[in-house]
Amino acid sequence: MTELVLYTLEWVPEVPRGFVRDLRVRWALEEAGLPYRVQGVAFENRAPEHFAHQPFGQVPWLTDGDQSIFESGAILLHLGERSATLMPTDGKGRTEVIEWVFAALNSVEMPALPWGFFHFMGEASDTPGSKWLTQFLDLRLQRMEPVLARREWLAGSFSVADILMSDVLRFVDRFDGLARYPACRAYVARATARPAFKKAHADQLAFFAAADAKRGA
Repeated sequence: MTELVLYTLEWVPEVPRGFVRDLRVRWALEEAGLPYRVQGVAFENRAPEHFAHQPFGQVPWLTDGDQSIFESGAILLHLGERSATLMPTDGKGRTEVIEWVFAALNSVEMPALPWGFFHFMGEASDTPGSKWLTQFLDLRLQRMEPVLARREWLAGSFSVADILMSDVLRFVDRFDGLARYPACRAYVARATARPAFKKAHADQLAFFAAADAKRGA
């Protein structure tokens, strides 16, 4: 089996810790029981090699032998090919997981991310832009609420689709955006109660805390 190496920023400020997207990959690797190591890359003055692996200068990316994969959704689908724990092997099950992967990253994260940034930056909630984003996000959450009220996981058993969707909704819940959506909030609670999430989350926090010590923070 080829070595799996997860690349993330060697350090980030306090606020985004626990939400940097290498967490999604750590979580998937822990669920699947796949051995891996984590390699830090510069937070500032990102090198040409970084852009060679991730054209936008973001993280994470994963190397699997001579393959280099960027974007968290693509990485999770790649890992799903390696583990039936992350994605079913039958055609119907795989298709359903892939549908929900794209739904998480496109239909739900599209409004969730800018909505969260508005709250993160402390922007006024009564501006036209903020109101529009809230309405946009509510439309998506109103559709997710009945889906999650009648099933434990999105595509039968837990899969990469649940890692992505719950992580998107977790970001919304950080700013209390799920207060009127109890099924969505309960889904996030189920997902984040999993031992693999807890380990991945703790490992990410420990990784950045160790970097603090090196920086003399």
